[in-house]
Amino acid sequence: MSGSSPFKMRLVHLDLKGAPPKVSYLSEIFPLFHTLGANGLLIEYEDMFPYEGHLRLLRAKHAYSPFEIKEILHLATLNNLEVIPLVQTFGHLEFVLKHEALAHLREVALFPNTLNPHKVESLALVGAMIDQVMELHPGARWLHVGCDEVYYLGDGEASRQWLQHEQNTKAKLCLSHMKVVASHVQTRHPATTPLVWDDMLRDIPEDQLSASGVPQLVEPVLWDYSADLDVHGKALLMEKYQKCGFPRLWAASAFKGATGASQALTPIEHHLRNHLQWLQVAGSGPANTLQGIILTGWQRYDHFSVLCELLPVGIPSLAICLQSLLHGGFAEDVKARVENFLGISSLEITDFMREAGSFPGSNILALITQVSLHLRSSVDALLERDRYVTGWFSPFHRRRKLIHPVMIQHIQPQALSLLARWSTLVQELEAALQRIYYPDAVDEWLEENVYPSLQRLQGLLQDLGKAAGPQTPLASPGLDTSQDP
Repeated sequence: MSGSSPFKMRLVHLDLKGAPPKVSYLSEIFPLFHTLGANGLLIEYEDMFPYEGHLRLLRAKHAYSPFEIKEILHLATLNNLEVIPLVQTFGHLEFVLKHEALAHLREVALFPNTLNPHKVESLALVGAMIDQVMELHPGARWLHVGCDEVYYLGDGEASRQWLQHEQNTKAKLCLSHMKVVASHVQTRHPATTPLVWDDMLRDIPEDQLSASGVPQLVEPVLWDYSADLDVHGKALLMEKYQKCGFPRLWAASAFKGATGASQALTPIEHHLRNHLQWLQVAGSGPANTLQGIILTGWQRYDHFSVLCELLPVGIPSLAICLQSLLHGGFAEDVKARVENFLGISSLEITDFMREAGSFPGSNILALITQVSLHLRSSVDALLERDRYVTGWFSPFHRRRKLIHPVMIQHIQPQALSLLARWSTLVQELEAALQRIYYPDAVDEWLEENVYPSLQRLQGLLQDLGKAAGPQTPLASPGLDTSQDP
C-alpha cells in the first residue's frame, strides 16, 4: 500500500479541542482514512479525555468516557490505524491553566497557556496527565508530549530569578523541562517514545542540544504548514538534528486548519502545495530520514479561538494530500483515484468544492459551502445594495419607523423569501451537524457563521412591521445626529 511514498507512517491528526466528533462518526470515517492511505492517528484529546480524580475538572461537558476511548482504539485497530495520543505538557495548556484551582501553576499569572516549569506541582500535574492517558493506551509505541509555542517562557518571576544566574538561558530552561517530561515517560512507560513539536528546538545551537540529553529521549516533529516552505532550509534543519543525536525525525504538514483562525472552507491548493513540498524535503536527504508524517487538521488555533474548518469540510483536502504522499505526487491518475474514493465527478483544486461527493459527512460539506459562499453575500445584497431598501428604508428610516407604504410591497416579499430559503437550509444543516457533533459544537458553529446574517434579515422584517403602522411625514433631519428613535 505504501506505493512510492517516502513516508513509512502517515498519521491523520484529530484535534479534539474543538468540535470533537461523536464516536459513531469516527466509525464511519476511519475506514476512509485507511482507504486513502493513512496508517495512523495522532489524537489530541485536550479536554475530551476522561481524566479522573483530582484531574476530573479538566473534562469538557461531553468528554469521551473510558469506554468510548476503548471503542475509538478498537475502531482504529480494525482499520489498521496506529494511535499516538498527544498530551500537552508545557505550552498550549489553556484547558488546564484556565481553571482557578490550577492558575497558580502558570508561568505568567495573566496568561493560561504556559506552565511554570520550576514548580514541583507542575511536574506532578503533567506526570499525572500522562499516566492517565497512557493507562487507556496500553502498548502505545509513541506519546506526543507537545512542547510547542511555549509563549512567555522566562517571563515569570521564578524564571527571571533563575535566568539571573550565569550560564542559565531560556533555551536551557526549555530543554530542562522537556528532559524531565521525557524522563517521566521513559521511567513509567519504558516501551513508549515521546515525540515533541520542534519549534522550540530550531534556534538552539547544536552543541547545546547535544549536551542537553534531550536527543536521546525524544523524537522531534518538524512542522511547517505553509504552501511555500523552504525545502533547503528544512533539509539543513534535519541535518542539524541528526548531528545532535536525535535517532529519528518526523514531519508535520496540514490538510486543514492552518490558513485562518475563522476559516470555514478549506483552500485545497494551499494544502496540496504544502504536501508536495514535504515530498521534496523527504527526497532531499538520505532515505528513511523521516520516520513518518503527521497530517495535522487543526480545529482551533488555541483553546479560546473560534472553530476553523470542520472535519467533513476538510476530507477532500485530506484525500488529495494523503494520496499525493502515497503516490509521490498529484498526477491525473491520482486525481481520478481521489474522485472515485470520494464519489466526486470532478475535483476542484484551485477553488472551493462545488460538488460534495458521497463520503461520510459530505452533506455537511455541501451545506456549509452554500452558507459560506452565499448566505452573508445574499443578505448584504438585500440590505446594502437593493435600491428599495437603500433608498426608502435606510437606517435613518428604520430608527424612526418611517416608510412609504408602497415600498413595503417591494421589500417585504424579498426579505421573507430569503429568510425562508435560508431557514430551510440551516435546519437541514443543523440536523446534519447534530448527527456528528455534540450540541455545544453545533450551537457554536451556527452562532458564529449563520445567526448573524439571519438576525439581520429578521431585524429588517421586524422594523418593516413596526414602520407599517401609522405613518409620520419625514421631518427635516436638522443637525441632530442622535441615533435614538
